[in-house]
Amino acid sequence: MDVYYAYSYAAAGWMILQSIPLLSSPTMIVTMLSPEVRESTTLEVYFSRSLGFAIIALGLLTVLLTGSIPLKSSFSDTSSHLEDPTAPYALPALVITAGYHALVSFYCYTMWNDTGNFGFGIPTIVGTMLAASGVWCVLFATSDGRISRKTGADKRTSGFPFKNVEADKKRAGKKGL
Repeated sequence: MDVYYAYSYAAAGWMILQSIPLLSSPTMIVTMLSPEVRESTTLEVYFSRSLGFAIIALGLLTVLLTGSIPLKSSFSDTSSHLEDPTAPYALPALVITAGYHALVSFYCYTMWNDTGNFGFGIPTIVGTMLAASGVWCVLFATSDGRISRKTGADKRTSGFPFKNVEADKKRAGKKGL
């Protein structure tokens, strides 16, 4: 679960880092995006700051919904599930944020190829790493593994396409007893 929590904090941190320029200096953002230097309009400032607040909200919701910060009404609640530390909305939040990072990194990659500006390369690299770790968490960190207490192996594995000769020998030995 450490990778799961690391992903949620890294995703939230990256989203908050992206929103800082949108909130602090929308005029600079508009100046960098427009071909001519001009003063930004109030509508552009509004959209820039609204997007910054929305990205911060998405980052904070990622941390809250994935269960990285436990939300309990009291400290004396003993009915918490110690075996499953994730929140009930953890998997949907994880899928949505991993999809978000994949889309943003794809967009930045296309802009990087189009313009050649390395300013699009950094979000491409970071977004791809976050999307890949989010997909990894969806595939491997969210399943309730059926780990054997005796062998430490996952019980859901099969022998296809290779046979487990040692397990077959042990199984045959137990049947003979």
